[in-house]
Amino acid sequence: QVKSCRLSAALLGEDSEISQEQLYELLKYAALGKCHNAAQPSWCRIYHQSHLAGVVVVVLHEMSQLHFYRFYLQFKHLRRMFRHRFTLATSANFPVSLYGEETDLKPQNTSQGLTSTSSECTTKSSDLQCDPIIQRYGEKKQGLTSYTLTLEEQKKNDYPIEGSPGCKDYISTECDQQRTDSSPLFGLDCEMCLTAKGNEVTRVSLVDARGRCLLNELVKPESTVFNYRTRFSGITRKMLLPVKTRLSDIQTRLKKMLPHDAVLVGHSLNSDLQALEMIHPSVIDTSLLFARSEGRRFKLKFLAKAVLGKEIQCEQKLGHDPTEDARAALELAQFFIEQGPTKVAELNLEMLLTAEKLAEVSQNKAVQQPQGCGLQEQMNEPPPLSKPCFLDCLQVTGQKPLLLGRQGSDSSGLCQSNLSTSNKQILQRALEDVPLSKFSIIQFTLGPEYLASHLHAGLHEKVRSKLTDMLTIYAGPFEENFCMKSVKKEFGRCGPIQSLTVVTETFQPYVCIQYEVLEAAQLAVECLNGAEVAGSCIKVQRPVTAAMLDCNVLIKELELDVENQGVIYVAGLKKSVTETDLQEEFGRLKHLEALFLPKDLQSGKHRSCCFLKFQKTQSAVGALEAINGWTMKGSELRGRNALAPGHLWKWIWQMHHSNEKQGKHIFYEKMEQLSDSEQNLRKKVKKLDQNIRKLYRSLQNNTLCVVLFPGVNSTHGSQPGLGLMGIKDDEGRSAC
Repeated sequence: QVKSCRLSAALLGEDSEISQEQLYELLKYAALGKCHNAAQPSWCRIYHQSHLAGVVVVVLHEMSQLHFYRFYLQFKHLRRMFRHRFTLATSANFPVSLYGEETDLKPQNTSQGLTSTSSECTTKSSDLQCDPIIQRYGEKKQGLTSYTLTLEEQKKNDYPIEGSPGCKDYISTECDQQRTDSSPLFGLDCEMCLTAKGNEVTRVSLVDARGRCLLNELVKPESTVFNYRTRFSGITRKMLLPVKTRLSDIQTRLKKMLPHDAVLVGHSLNSDLQALEMIHPSVIDTSLLFARSEGRRFKLKFLAKAVLGKEIQCEQKLGHDPTEDARAALELAQFFIEQGPTKVAELNLEMLLTAEKLAEVSQNKAVQQPQGCGLQEQMNEPPPLSKPCFLDCLQVTGQKPLLLGRQGSDSSGLCQSNLSTSNKQILQRALEDVPLSKFSIIQFTLGPEYLASHLHAGLHEKVRSKLTDMLTIYAGPFEENFCMKSVKKEFGRCGPIQSLTVVTETFQPYVCIQYEVLEAAQLAVECLNGAEVAGSCIKVQRPVTAAMLDCNVLIKELELDVENQGVIYVAGLKKSVTETDLQEEFGRLKHLEALFLPKDLQSGKHRSCCFLKFQKTQSAVGALEAINGWTMKGSELRGRNALAPGHLWKWIWQMHHSNEKQGKHIFYEKMEQLSDSEQNLRKKVKKLDQNIRKLYRSLQNNTLCVVLFPGVNSTHGSQPGLGLMGIKDDEGRSAC
């Protein structure tokens, strides 16, 4: 008898932000299980993994958490189908994190405009003619200019281009002289941290053609740092404290250092140039130069060992050394140019990598080989160089992953497809092919016309504006000399207040109150409208704007959101209350599962409210009845059903504060363009929601389904992603 699989995850609160690596852990365990040495992920648990019918990942290309909440009503089915929801940390290259390798999947067969690949690789062929390096460059040696990226290749791989909308304020290196095969090569590498602006440079290294270090400089980011990425960058807060060098200083120095015919070399150099906010016309990208089957990319660490015989990015070191990486990329390009494509193809890099993956998967199990036989001796038994690529792991176990998506997407997309290919065609292929595969990745997109960065910026402003309106209430009228302290105290009992101002344009004074959580604003409307406050009988209402006409509908849908079931909001806590106090106070409530006491992200202090999550919805109803009127340390508590998932706290705060400097002038001209097409965009989102519903309904029971909004990293800022997940049960819904 097949056991019913189940998924559990305690995702209430700030801990609901999941890194790309944690997502990779989940997918690896779901697909491979304990029999292939995959471990249960630390942040969630799959029960009876061996009985999973399959794993389906739906990726919504270039969409973020912002899209989900902007079109919350249109995503009717998506928000009802999945019990578990989490914030997904943004990644400069999303497929890298999803597969554990740098990945840029390209179609094997585009006769129907669709990408559909499986792990039945053709790279095992001994015929060099089939090698992707020979197919791309031919067999003969060529000069370095043959390996620089064309303008079209740069556009496709997200390089900053002169005149493009997202690069308006970028600095040109002004290296505009004609390149020749004797032009000088320079290796470049940067380390980045995550800030309110997105990826910002923290360290820059430049080496010349002889490998000499010309620049190795720490850089102080302009914006507030959210994550130093110390594990990879080696950068810590302490290291940057005394640093005075800014990005503009580095830009100036690089312009002076580079001759007018310089060719820059790097591994995924587009990320470095984007972070440097610089434009350079002639580049060699070693992640593309050493072409791999199906368009995937080799890691720099692997290429350095396999091609140059050098160990870089050693685990003993804290973070990567950008000078070492810049030098390795430079030497790889020089090797390729000097030896030619045929010599590189003869290295059979794919076979070397597969052997290492096998060694990694087998977890150092003894492998007996005949004396003097081949691969292990040839390689001198090196340790595994990197984590196994997710697709390679599946291939080793004999599983055949299905990848369906569009061609012609940029390098951040999972798959590529002809832009004329519709989501409808992709859905049809998915309905036919997903049942035949144990692991499937399906990519949908809204289309290129809705993915431009300026449209995304306008969308961001609309969501920010609507959230601000929903967090804002007006109360009054009051007497001329009313007591503001009494008003603040009464309305503060509903939740933490962001700002409180007196409106004097009216005949009698009103007060404008902006809360920090949606529940507080709604509680104030429900509890204080018609109440006597500061000696006046007042009316409490939200702003009346066109965007707020559907506010009541949105509030109702938020209350019914599957993620808010069994979750209640409690306000009126004293700031001296600790989480231990709350555990003691509320621990007696029946079926209490989790407690979330939000913090101010600037001061780190607790807010005057909390969220309680119960195992059963009915228990939450009973608890709410008991809590309203409950006195704790002399303070009367108020409560209501939750409206916004706990993980939205951080997102709302970042969105609110990241635009404070920009003010109201941002993107108004561009926003008009978005408004003209918003009706069509809503229809597309609604159709996309229906497509996901059809796909989900077609899945077998006990199938793990994960829907990902990967997030967006652009010149206009970084937007976190969103993940929804569940295991389909007999009723066609996700099992908890």
